[in-house]
Amino acid sequence: MNAPSPFRYFFLVAAFAMLNFSGTNADDYRTLKNSAGKEIRAKILAVTGDKVSIAVEGGQQFEIPLATLSPADREFLATWKPAATPIASTGGVTLEQLNEAIGHPLFASTALWSNKPEEVATRLQWPRESKTAIGESYRAYPDTEYRFLGARPFSAALYGEGEQVTAISIVFANKGDSFSTGGRGEEHFIKGKPVPEGMEGVRLIMANDAELIMEKLTALLGAAKKQRFGEGESRVEVDRWDWAGHSFLLSHVPDEYVSLAIQTLEAADNRGNTARVSDAVIRERARGFIEKRDNGDVVISNIPMVDQGPKGYCVPATAERCMRFLGIPADMYLLAMAGETTAGGGTSVERLLSNIGSDIKRKGRSFEITDGELKMRDIKKSIDGGIPMIWALFSTKTFNEISNNRSKSRLESWDSHKGIVAAAAANPSLTPDSSTAHVVIIMGYNEETNEIAFSDSWGENYTERWITLPEAEQVSQKRFYVIGL
Repeated sequence: MNAPSPFRYFFLVAAFAMLNFSGTNADDYRTLKNSAGKEIRAKILAVTGDKVSIAVEGGQQFEIPLATLSPADREFLATWKPAATPIASTGGVTLEQLNEAIGHPLFASTALWSNKPEEVATRLQWPRESKTAIGESYRAYPDTEYRFLGARPFSAALYGEGEQVTAISIVFANKGDSFSTGGRGEEHFIKGKPVPEGMEGVRLIMANDAELIMEKLTALLGAAKKQRFGEGESRVEVDRWDWAGHSFLLSHVPDEYVSLAIQTLEAADNRGNTARVSDAVIRERARGFIEKRDNGDVVISNIPMVDQGPKGYCVPATAERCMRFLGIPADMYLLAMAGETTAGGGTSVERLLSNIGSDIKRKGRSFEITDGELKMRDIKKSIDGGIPMIWALFSTKTFNEISNNRSKSRLESWDSHKGIVAAAAANPSLTPDSSTAHVVIIMGYNEETNEIAFSDSWGENYTERWITLPEAEQVSQKRFYVIGL
């Protein structure tokens, strides 16, 4: 991997020193200068040996050699000590009481944000979804008996960066999952009354979930505060409770979903608005993840994995992966709600991307839709720039069998593999099937073998597979989506 040096990071970050730090304690930040006089506004995290670790408001953390800083900054850092962490108020509510209400040992201390994500996920028994240089995530699709704050979650995700928990997102009753279960199964009765079929039943299930969660949190933490949270199409009204540096944000969007986010107080105070991260920083980071292999493979590494789950949300899962890779926070399940055309139905690609487009643009990113054939020069241009492509295709059984076998043949004998793919490219034999419509990420290529690498949102075992370009063209829907810089 050709990783950029800390020196290059510093000069790039310095180019966007004028960030908006609303909601952040200004005393935590300091304007640093490099030896050329360029400035950067950042928080000092640690000074170790001949390096200083800093963080900008967008969340990115960097290590900078002390020698690159001005004499005044080096003098300041020579005596710098981290400030004592203030003790957040618990309001007399113990973590044991909160864990009992939740129904799971979420808290091992009153400082969830300093816990390692893996440790929290292990306590909750949420399996690992992805771990990259960018961050990590854990996601569970609980069974029908699982309860969190008295209600049944359909998706539960935990996110982390830098070995620390950053957020938790849980989706309860929603029009996609609850429509098929309304009026039967474990939700046949609510408060002794039968649940009707259709949307009427879904509304009742949603209202009951929201009520159960609200009762549990209110009983412990008092009355909730009303506020808005999120940006653009994702902005919603939430009920908020604070405890020991944590904000519980309950959202009930009529006819859509009930969700609970656990965020830092800073994120809640900022109403979920995140600062735009410079194109230069994201571009440099993305290019730093381009891996060039001895066999000619060029692959983008560290794209977060998102498991699309039992609902088959390939579009929102793939969108979340690309968005997070390019510095845009996203939650696959909530994206799916925006793209679902009917209760219990699938995800509309066009509607989903249209609804999230404004958020993407607000973060200074473009979103390009291209129709046409797969061309190596276009793929090469995107991958060489560190930008993955979302590709719409027909993921047939034969296509998957071939790509699985190619992954094995690449490892067994490279010379033999080259012969296999040369013959396949000369005489491709795949047939599209409209019932297998799917989207994946194109994340690599090999010009010599005329292959492309793609990644499915099916878990870490499907991070990288290969197919020849002529074979891919045979199953392509001839449509591509790219979040640009």
